[in-house]
Amino acid sequence: MILGIDTGGTFTDFVLWDGEQLRIHKVLSTPQAPERAILQGIAELAVPLQGLTVIHGSTVATNAVLEGKGARTLFVTNRGFADILTIGRQARQELYNLQPEIVPPPVPHEDCLETGGRINAAGELIEELTKGDLRDLRREIEQRKPEAVAINLLFSFLNSGPERDIESVVPEGVFVSRSSSLLPEYGEYERGIATWLNSYVGPLVEGYIRRLEQGVEGVQISVMQSSGSTISAAHAGAEAIHMLLSGPAGGLAAAQYVGQQIGRPKLLTFDMGGTSTDVALIDGQIRLTSEGKIGCYPVAVPMVDMHTIGAGGGSIARVDEGGMLQVGPESAGAVPGPACYGRGGEEATVTDANLLLGRLLPDAFLGGEMALDVVAAEHAMGGVARDLSCSIEEAAKGVIRVANEHMSHALRVISVQRGIDPRAFTLTSFGGAGGLHVCALAESLGVGRAMVPLHGGVLSALGMLVAPRGRELSRSIIALLAELDNPVVEREFGLLEQKGIQALTVEGVKEQNIELVRSVDLRYRGQSFSLNLAWSHCGEAEEQFHRAHYQRYGHSFDFPVELVNVRVKVRESAVAPISLDGAHQGYGQEREQRLVTLARVGEALLLRREQLGVGQIIEGPALITERTSTSLIANGWRCEVDPSGALLLDRD
Repeated sequence: MILGIDTGGTFTDFVLWDGEQLRIHKVLSTPQAPERAILQGIAELAVPLQGLTVIHGSTVATNAVLEGKGARTLFVTNRGFADILTIGRQARQELYNLQPEIVPPPVPHEDCLETGGRINAAGELIEELTKGDLRDLRREIEQRKPEAVAINLLFSFLNSGPERDIESVVPEGVFVSRSSSLLPEYGEYERGIATWLNSYVGPLVEGYIRRLEQGVEGVQISVMQSSGSTISAAHAGAEAIHMLLSGPAGGLAAAQYVGQQIGRPKLLTFDMGGTSTDVALIDGQIRLTSEGKIGCYPVAVPMVDMHTIGAGGGSIARVDEGGMLQVGPESAGAVPGPACYGRGGEEATVTDANLLLGRLLPDAFLGGEMALDVVAAEHAMGGVARDLSCSIEEAAKGVIRVANEHMSHALRVISVQRGIDPRAFTLTSFGGAGGLHVCALAESLGVGRAMVPLHGGVLSALGMLVAPRGRELSRSIIALLAELDNPVVEREFGLLEQKGIQALTVEGVKEQNIELVRSVDLRYRGQSFSLNLAWSHCGEAEEQFHRAHYQRYGHSFDFPVELVNVRVKVRESAVAPISLDGAHQGYGQEREQRLVTLARVGEALLLRREQLGVGQIIEGPALITERTSTSLIANGWRCEVDPSGALLLDRD
């Protein structure tokens, strides 16, 4: 048995594969102790622990960074560079604000320690790390009693010796991260932030995993990484920074899997949950980036290329001082949640708006397990309506329009603004709230095809089951392509591949089942930013880069091309298949239908998804309910039920 778990801001989702069929479950999240919701869900599913494998995505690392509640960390660097994380790239959040808000530094100045061991750009030691330096560091760490230490010396990716010596004097029991191991790449600020973030959240992740393991003793546990592959729980804490987007990465892994099953590899996805919406683009493969951000911090480790906005089912609607309707980014979260949850929430949310417009049925939420309070939703939306001097229904429509516009803009950022025509892709919605907005968003983008996968409300949890075990490894080699020989680059690739293969074989993956994917980061000499391209050899790479630069930016130059980083994706090639057809058994029975009235739509056909038959055609308007979500087939749209259970939508 394999159990996929996605811990979200509002709900914790479960998908269990018993070898023949899928079972799904949802419980409200417990943000203060995420493992409680997980243990509750396992108990309610009555899953036998013996022989169970758990793969889960966690928000522990993400929430700690966003809320500023990580472990107290000492930052160790070279003399004269204690302020490197504070100064950063001197990029302003608001370019024309002459009085910007003062933002506290990542690490307080008094927690930044300086020492020797300086290396130059050629990898040569130009300042010794003496025994006295090590003795002083040991004494400082013992006196300050931090929970974690982050070590980031200049050019440590060329010579890791001094960082290893510093690591050896860190007292036992203190979590430690070393930049030369975590991110051996060019860019002292980005490498330093990554090392600090890993130490900042590492103790919390280790503690969380330890408590979870104690609660399900004997169960094999793996964790989803931000890159879309999984890692064993035993190693997850030491590389906690790779978990910052673990939940959303699971959704993309599942979307890619479904797209491959139904022959639609080009997907434009949006995952609309309770707190936020994540949008991404899949063109056969999940795109990764090393230029992601969490909050205001750059995250240079590979993660899914995703754009996130604060627009979800729990996003709070309000009228600002200028009389404009605003939706998000603040969220009602799991506690108290939207007003209609009846848990004490008093502010109107997107979920309340959908309920008041008839798009959610009060007695069909979570398969009828959770009744929605229409009166509470009306009371909350009434405040917005009074501020706008309109009816409650008009206020609810406005909330939906504003939320849709936020998500439509995010989808344009990930596609149009990168020179990609979204009309060539299938808009794919998942997350608990996604199906209600998919048609409106497709129309705003001019997209004529859309898809709502089966169990879209828990798709991120399904992704945990189909994601391979893997690692993303990299190393900086800064040199002009014209001056490089293929054997030099091949040797660097070989070293990374050997390290990745060793890591996966330790986790039980057979070497013949390991797939290796090589890529490089290239740029024009003098540029600060690079493009990642598949690697073949030095001669072909330069021409590929010119074409890619033109496609991305609309121009190219006759400049020398520079290699910045070599990257290797090491992953399991053979993952146990999950039969989506098996989850579809029993459909087409008791095709009960009735009509409901939707605001601005009129009468719409109401269907239960578990009763739809393969190949069944549904003409909009229609409302399709299932246990974890609800989908709205708008007027002018036609829906066909795929053998996988996915709803394939086409616009007339």
